[in-house]
Amino acid sequence: MFAFSLTIFWGACLLFLVQPLIARFILPWFGGGPAVWTTCMLFFQVLLLGGYAYAHFSISRLPPRRQVITHLCLLALAVALLPITPGDQWKPTDGSNAAGHILLLLLACLGLPYLVLSATGPLLQAWFSKANPGVSPYRLYALSNIGSLLALLVYPFVLEPQLARQAQANWWSIGLALYAGLAGWCGYKVWKSAGADTKSAIADDAEEAPSTSRKLLWFALPACGVMLLLAITNKLCQDIAVVPFLWVLPLSLYLLSFIISFDSPRWYHRAVWLPLLAALLGMVLYNLNQAESHPNITPLATLYLGTMFVACMVCHGEVFRLRPGASRLTGYYLSISAGGAAGGLFVALVAPFIFLDYFELHLALFLTAALVLGVLRQDATNFLQKGRGRWGWAVLLLLLPAFGYGLYDVAATSLRGALSVTRGFYGVLKVIENDAGNPELHHLTLQHGATIHGLQYVAPEKRTNPSSYYTSTSGVGRLLRTVKPEGGRRVGAVGLGSGTLAAWGRTGDTFRFYEINDDVARLATSTFTYLKDSKAKTELVMGDARLRMDGEPNQQYDVIILDASAATRFRCTCSRWKPSRPTSATSSLKVPS
Repeated sequence: MFAFSLTIFWGACLLFLVQPLIARFILPWFGGGPAVWTTCMLFFQVLLLGGYAYAHFSISRLPPRRQVITHLCLLALAVALLPITPGDQWKPTDGSNAAGHILLLLLACLGLPYLVLSATGPLLQAWFSKANPGVSPYRLYALSNIGSLLALLVYPFVLEPQLARQAQANWWSIGLALYAGLAGWCGYKVWKSAGADTKSAIADDAEEAPSTSRKLLWFALPACGVMLLLAITNKLCQDIAVVPFLWVLPLSLYLLSFIISFDSPRWYHRAVWLPLLAALLGMVLYNLNQAESHPNITPLATLYLGTMFVACMVCHGEVFRLRPGASRLTGYYLSISAGGAAGGLFVALVAPFIFLDYFELHLALFLTAALVLGVLRQDATNFLQKGRGRWGWAVLLLLLPAFGYGLYDVAATSLRGALSVTRGFYGVLKVIENDAGNPELHHLTLQHGATIHGLQYVAPEKRTNPSSYYTSTSGVGRLLRTVKPEGGRRVGAVGLGSGTLAAWGRTGDTFRFYEINDDVARLATSTFTYLKDSKAKTELVMGDARLRMDGEPNQQYDVIILDASAATRFRCTCSRWKPSRPTSATSSLKVPS
């Protein structure tokens, strides 16, 4: 058992260590938005499904020794394709089709290693069942999730602060080579026992084929869990920052629910978890209604994460309760993985096209509640199906549509007052009209998530005034008043927003804006008029400023203003501007939006 336990544990560590590693590597290339992590998670879920499908096919169609040969050959090829770090040729030239670009990049650089590692859990558990008839393999699944959780905790607190990105990738490559050796050890054990008669083990697990409804629950329950995981991660990243810790924390809680649920049936009791879930769903609905009056995100974030954990405990606890015998192990895991991939696909690709805002969170909450009721309805032993419990069932059936309407009303309320709402890869942009009945105060606001990216007064005599973060008393305003070079100022601005900075432009000045989001550029040039009204010459460069500046001449700016994402560092050297006196210093700046 030690060989299988160690290999499964180490493979799970590598599988989840590479997720924040590669996402952190490419995050600056794609503007640092929350959709970078969501797209990466979609890739990981789909490749996990591919790995489980390969394991299922291998176990069901190939004899044991051929399984060993196939898996070790794929591992050898994966090691030969190392390292996994993408080259400069993968850097995007603009912000278009970022999701497709990320998926192709990950497939080319990480596809085969991740696919082979994904097959570790179900494949080695099936090998363990053949080599150890009568011993349950399900605790190995909990062990793999412990390895995954450990990797997620190690990355933000140990590896990311201590090692450069390339060094992280190099150590991971060494770890994959070590895993290949451990898998060879397990393969040797299976090879030796391949001639033994395993019919008794299969017979011991013999059972009726699972019903269609049971298989659907294997799929639907994990799908709801992943939808909640990604929707809540999106919400936190949009409102706080896109940093590895806010990727790792929700994913760690998600894995913890798997660990607890699959370790033993004694940890999941409906009498404990279902009332807790109902209470938290009610609290979420109340707090979503009150969100506008609570600028402090911490209480809401705590509630979201707590609700996600409890909901995942219910989903995964019910999936474990519906588990089959070991003979149907790989098909069971394949269904779980397919559900996870479907949930990831919906949040990453479908939701941005059908929802104006992050309403997949509302949908996931409702679907979870409805699915739990469906599970209870199907279980004839449930107390709600007997005697006075049926009155409780009637109450729950009335509460479900009320809960759904409450979520719908919250979503509809969030759109009121918005002249336009645009959702893209980089988040949700709203143009909000304020004080429409007061000509003196009437203004439009550009809002990105919880962050205001500029406002403009509608009155003609006020619409050219610098506002919000760029008034005459702001740091930017004081700086620009003091910079008066001959021939006009050359100003580089990272982040366009509504274009408010252009209001500081004077005749002879050049203001060059760098913007990665096409939707921001469209709104700044159509809905807002700062760029049109500016006396300066305004230029707009699309794409990530760090990459675009690398290809431009040095010492062309008198001032560089950083007003972009708080997610990543923007390393700036004095060669980017014309200093008033010689200097060779460099600085690492992190400027919040």
